[in-house]
Amino acid sequence: MSARCIPALLRALPASFPGGPARRGFSCTARLRDSGTDEKITVHFINRDGERLTTTAKEGESLLDVVIKQHLEIEGFGACEGTLACATCHLIFEQKVYDQLSSVTDDEIDMLDLAYGLTDTSRLGCQVCVTKTLDGLTARVPLNVSDARKDAEKGMQSSQ
Repeated sequence: MSARCIPALLRALPASFPGGPARRGFSCTARLRDSGTDEKITVHFINRDGERLTTTAKEGESLLDVVIKQHLEIEGFGACEGTLACATCHLIFEQKVYDQLSSVTDDEIDMLDLAYGLTDTSRLGCQVCVTKTLDGLTARVPLNVSDARKDAEKGMQSSQ
């Protein structure tokens, strides 16, 4: 079995299976419940066309959740809804912001390896939790997007 089929298999797992779709919001969900604050944190996104999108977030939300809840128009962003099955929520950060983010997991590294325009300060928005120390952060959306789910589908179709 090729490694390209693995994301499709992960999506097929029951939500209760460790590593399955239930991991959406992984640690951000717990932080959101425990934060107990409605304090707004400013977040800026630089879209593919250079447009600056500014919004607010609650502590504990993932950057993917911020984009979805605030209805920000970033084409194709978060296509897998945070299940770590694509790289469409790929974001690039300034080094000083990147250094403040939580640790990168092996699953995230695997998906980032499939992202276009990967940099040393790339992360997936579904895996980055907003904290008070990140107030005012700017995240840049890469010019191109890679969706590992589509790559896996192409691989399965060509093998038939």
